[in-house]
Amino acid sequence: MQPPEVLEAMRAISLKLPEDLDRRLTELAEQRKTTRSALLREALETFAVRSARSVTSVAGELVGSLDGPEDLSTSYRHLAGYGR
Repeated sequence: MQPPEVLEAMRAISLKLPEDLDRRLTELAEQRKTTRSALLREALETFAVRSARSVTSVAGELVGSLDGPEDLSTSYRHLAGYGR
């Protein structure tokens, strides 16, 4: 598989990092034998994918598979004592 740089044009962005995070990024890139840019792309892609998923999509076929009261989140009767 070719690196992303070969497959498509990349846009450059500027990013400011605290010194500690910059050092950790450099160390991780060295450990993985990759570039800092490749690590940041991977992290951003992972973040974007996780952010786009809803609880319902993650739960999949479990949604609606259990029986119980339909008003759990809105009925004060079911919330009695919650948070104590």
